[in-house]
Amino acid sequence: MTQAIRDVLKRVPSWPEEDQEELAELAQEIEYRRTGVYPLNEDERRAIEAARRSGVASESKVEAFWKRHGVG
Repeated sequence: MTQAIRDVLKRVPSWPEEDQEELAELAQEIEYRRTGVYPLNEDERRAIEAARRSGVASESKVEAFWKRHGVG
Protein backbone atom coordinates (compact mmCIF):
# COMPACT_ATOMS: atom_id res chain seq x y z
CA MET A 1 0.00 0.00 0.00
CA THR A 2 1.33 3.41 -0.88
CA GLN A 3 1.99 6.06 1.74
CA ALA A 4 -0.57 8.36 0.14
CA ILE A 5 -3.28 5.72 0.61
CA ARG A 6 -2.24 5.07 4.21
CA ASP A 7 -2.38 8.81 4.92
CA VAL A 8 -5.86 9.20 3.44
CA LEU A 9 -7.20 6.11 5.20
CA LYS A 10 -6.05 7.51 8.55
CA ARG A 11 -8.26 10.57 7.94
CA VAL A 12 -11.32 8.72 6.64
CA PRO A 13 -12.88 8.10 10.10
CA SER A 14 -13.18 11.88 10.56
CA TRP A 15 -15.15 12.26 7.30
CA PRO A 16 -18.92 12.52 7.21
CA GLU A 17 -20.63 9.17 6.69
CA GLU A 18 -21.82 10.05 3.18
CA ASP A 19 -18.22 10.77 2.11
CA GLN A 20 -17.09 7.46 3.60
CA GLU A 21 -19.83 5.69 1.63
CA GLU A 22 -18.72 7.46 -1.55
CA LEU A 23 -15.13 6.33 -0.99
CA ALA A 24 -16.32 2.76 -0.45
CA GLU A 25 -18.32 2.87 -3.71
CA LEU A 26 -15.35 4.23 -5.65
CA ALA A 27 -13.04 1.58 -4.22
CA GLN A 28 -15.57 -1.13 -5.13
CA GLU A 29 -15.77 0.17 -8.70
CA ILE A 30 -11.99 -0.12 -8.97
CA GLU A 31 -12.12 -3.65 -7.57
CA TYR A 32 -14.89 -4.64 -10.01
CA ARG A 33 -12.86 -3.26 -12.91
CA ARG A 34 -9.74 -5.13 -11.77
CA THR A 35 -11.50 -8.45 -11.20
CA GLY A 36 -14.01 -8.26 -14.04
CA VAL A 37 -16.77 -9.21 -11.59
CA TYR A 38 -19.67 -6.90 -10.90
CA PRO A 39 -22.25 -8.12 -8.40
CA LEU A 40 -25.74 -6.92 -9.28
CA ASN A 41 -27.89 -5.34 -6.60
CA GLU A 42 -31.56 -6.27 -6.25
CA ASP A 43 -32.81 -3.28 -8.28
CA GLU A 44 -30.50 -4.22 -11.15
CA ARG A 45 -31.60 -7.86 -10.97
CA ARG A 46 -35.26 -6.84 -11.12
CA ALA A 47 -34.63 -4.47 -14.03
CA ILE A 48 -32.84 -7.19 -16.00
CA GLU A 49 -35.61 -9.67 -15.30
CA ALA A 50 -38.27 -7.14 -16.38
CA ALA A 51 -36.31 -6.48 -19.58
CA ARG A 52 -36.13 -10.21 -20.28
CA ARG A 53 -39.88 -10.56 -19.85
CA SER A 54 -40.65 -7.48 -21.97
CA GLY A 55 -40.06 -9.21 -25.29
CA VAL A 56 -38.27 -6.16 -26.70
CA ALA A 57 -35.37 -8.31 -27.88
CA SER A 58 -35.17 -12.05 -28.46
CA GLU A 59 -32.80 -14.14 -26.39
CA SER A 60 -30.62 -14.69 -29.48
CA LYS A 61 -30.35 -10.92 -30.08
CA VAL A 62 -29.41 -10.35 -26.45
CA GLU A 63 -26.77 -13.09 -26.64
CA ALA A 64 -25.38 -11.58 -29.85
CA PHE A 65 -25.19 -8.16 -28.18
CA TRP A 66 -23.22 -9.53 -25.23
CA LYS A 67 -20.93 -11.51 -27.50
CA ARG A 68 -20.15 -8.36 -29.56
CA HIS A 69 -19.19 -6.64 -26.33
CA GLY A 70 -16.98 -9.48 -25.11
CA VAL A 71 -19.26 -10.67 -22.34
CA GLY A 72 -20.79 -13.81 -23.79
